[in-house]
Amino acid sequence: MDSSTQTPDARKTDAAFTHVPIEITVSVGRARPLVRDLLRLEEGSVLILDKRVEDMVELYVGDRLIGLGVLEIAETGEQQGQLCVRLVDVNDLGASGV
Repeated sequence: MDSSTQTPDARKTDAAFTHVPIEITVSVGRARPLVRDLLRLEEGSVLILDKRVEDMVELYVGDRLIGLGVLEIAETGEQQGQLCVRLVDVNDLGASGV
């Protein structure tokens, strides 16, 4: 139902949820070590991931993939030097199942 067909009470309820923070998880890759290798991990160990530095990262809300992006470092402003994600593809967040 689009906002033009919603009742005023429904629009107020929808607007209230727009101020609720959510957590987005950025997945840079996965490692699949053997159990024996996992048990040997210590400070300084290196886990090889299934992606390269230049590969796109996946963005999730819960277990739902919401988009793809590339890792960057903010170069200006208050967040200068901060790791960030530039979105390359965003899934239709209005689709059912959100």
